[in-house]
Amino acid sequence: MSEEELQIELERKAQALTQSEFRSYKKLEDVESVYHYSRVGKFIGDLVFGANDGIITTFAIVAAAVGASLSPFVIIILGFANLFADGLSMGIGNYLGKKSEGEYQKRQREKEGWEVDNFPEIEREEIREILRKMGFENSDLDAAVTVISKNKKVWVEFMMRYELGIVEDKDGTPIMNGVATFGSFFVAGLVPLLPFLFPFARPVAFPLSVVFTGMALFSVGALRSLVYPKSWFRGGLEILLIGSVAASAAYFIGFLLEKIVSRVV
Repeated sequence: MSEEELQIELERKAQALTQSEFRSYKKLEDVESVYHYSRVGKFIGDLVFGANDGIITTFAIVAAAVGASLSPFVIIILGFANLFADGLSMGIGNYLGKKSEGEYQKRQREKEGWEVDNFPEIEREEIREILRKMGFENSDLDAAVTVISKNKKVWVEFMMRYELGIVEDKDGTPIMNGVATFGSFFVAGLVPLLPFLFPFARPVAFPLSVVFTGMALFSVGALRSLVYPKSWFRGGLEILLIGSVAASAAYFIGFLLEKIVSRVV
């Protein structure tokens, strides 16, 4: 079956749809489009995960410092040091990871292109094997192999996706991924520190920090539903629980260390 014949068959099936079926089909198509768009926003993952780490690590430092009875001034210094150092580390790490991933994908595409040029029969047999596992057989299998192997770009794309399992991000921007991670880490990480920045709030700074941090953790966890198909409420509770465990551990470690060090010194 040629490409033209495949196109004619698709058009014939589309024309066979009743008006009601067509409306239902378009409605489903629109919903699917919105669903995918909301989950593949370019930097949503970087923003959510950067914010999540920023809140948890900064509040862990705050909790440990309070547990060790350190002054608000010291807490602010430690908190901002974490925001810059850890935030930059995460941003640069994300940038390097995305850049390396893009370079790896590019090398694999070049390799597949070379194999198509130099060993076309072997590559056609690989297409045939992949399609056979998908359920193609007999004339349909032969037609599909012919259609795919007629166009080198389609051929290489098929092998990248179905042989190597690589789906490329052709609009990748590693620098912006890194900036998004650092920015969200820094902004969200400020939340636990806010009560300590204002003198009038310092008598109740730690309780306020706990409340603000809990609200921020739940919000960021809920936003994970934009990245993963899960309930926003469940996502919020998961991150809130994880952050609470980390913060509690940090607080008691700081408390115990302060007692131990004060006795030794």
